[in-house]
Amino acid sequence: MPSRKPLPQQLPKICIALGLPTIEKLLQHARNEIESGERFLEFRLDYLPDPSAGANAIREFLEANPEVSILATCRRHQNHGRFNGSIDEQIRILEAAVRAGACAVDVEIESAENATGKLDHLRGESTLILSYHNYEGTPPPESILKRMMKIPAHAYKVVTTAKKPNDSQKLLSLAKTYPREKLILLAMGEAGFPTRVLSPAWGGIYTYAAPNAAEGTASGQVSARLLRNLYRIEKFSKNAKIFGVVADPVRHSISPNVHNRAFQARRLDAVYLPLLVQPAQMKDFFAFADSLPLAGCSITIPHKQKIIRYLDAVDPLARRIGAVNTIWKKAGKWRGTNTDAAGVTVPLAKRVKLNQASILIAGNGGAARGAAFALADAGAKISLVGRNLDRVRALARICGGEPLSREQAVQKHFDVVVHATPIGMWPNVKDCFFEDKIPGDIVFDMVYNPLETLLLKKAKDQGREVIDGLQMFLEQASQQFEIFTGESAPRSVMEKAALEALGAKSA
Repeated sequence: MPSRKPLPQQLPKICIALGLPTIEKLLQHARNEIESGERFLEFRLDYLPDPSAGANAIREFLEANPEVSILATCRRHQNHGRFNGSIDEQIRILEAAVRAGACAVDVEIESAENATGKLDHLRGESTLILSYHNYEGTPPPESILKRMMKIPAHAYKVVTTAKKPNDSQKLLSLAKTYPREKLILLAMGEAGFPTRVLSPAWGGIYTYAAPNAAEGTASGQVSARLLRNLYRIEKFSKNAKIFGVVADPVRHSISPNVHNRAFQARRLDAVYLPLLVQPAQMKDFFAFADSLPLAGCSITIPHKQKIIRYLDAVDPLARRIGAVNTIWKKAGKWRGTNTDAAGVTVPLAKRVKLNQASILIAGNGGAARGAAFALADAGAKISLVGRNLDRVRALARICGGEPLSREQAVQKHFDVVVHATPIGMWPNVKDCFFEDKIPGDIVFDMVYNPLETLLLKKAKDQGREVIDGLQMFLEQASQQFEIFTGESAPRSVMEKAALEALGAKSA
């Protein structure tokens, strides 16, 4: 096989994928990215009505911005692109793009296998990136790469679709298996998001990002600003400790904003990721966690109870609660605890004497269990209410509380009402557990997105003192940070990051 040329230049770590329907929009978005400081752009010529006109657009843009690197792509519709021409026409368009100044071209493996003798010019005059895309799943990555390496190229791009957590790790492992190859490794979809952040540190030559003011060209792309400023993909090393939040759904979580800012404040070589894990995928998640490896995770809906069976050690309070919201690995063993308990007791203890308080807890899931045991241990008189009265009775029996129906609950009055269900959480912001009267002097809503729920609005209208869910979130997150890192939590930094994230998500 002919020897491959080395990569002719060091490309930036982030490539902005620009797929726009007109040359005017393509150039405008390209200029916007340059103004934001980006220097590596992919021009998807197949998005244009006349892809052959793309070369002139590249020439015009580079004359004004010679410091920019442009990757030209003209993917055929047979391979999930938008170009309807032949392979010969595709190659001619890419050759014209190279003559216009594109430093790299992307040719999908399906075209390359049918045009091996026609790639010499592209290979000699530019960086030839051979690409594979799978929109259905993640086949064994090694077999994919072996197929691709039969054709000489400067770099190989393997893009699959992650259906479960460990698909991401399988793809990333190619960088360790083939350390001398120039690879771009990405898994599409929300479950594949870790690859977009980790790939450059693990040996991938760059990752893709969506433009700041337009949609990306693949599922799961986020803006370069987010990759660079929040996930700091150019800052952490291949030895960085990896953490994350395990949830379904996970996109709404502000935990990555809060923990990554805290790592930054403490100058730690660490990164924190959103990890989409569906209820039936817990076993696969631990295979992912062990092989990546993960150092620790926040656990939230719907996994707080089910995850216990996968842990090697659980602290006594979390065991009694029957719910874990924090896991970490120590001495090769997965350990679990529940910092939600302190997230309830610490804010409330600033306002009432817990050992003299009557408290109604709405809910019977993991969050409600944490609140019930923690408050009962603090000496409070506990009552419980929920939609499923059988489950309410079962929880009341083991924590020493009083089970109430909704009708009974609103007929009484309590020092504190703690709302521990997802009702009212984004996007269902018009929902509220209590239809009318809220039977407590202090109303504590564990929901933090939105910051002011309908429940808290009603409580204020009824003259109640309110505690928003952010206070609980910050207390439990601060304790998680200290478990994860052994350092004191930068609480003011975490609060600012949380408020900024909530503002952005509600905008």
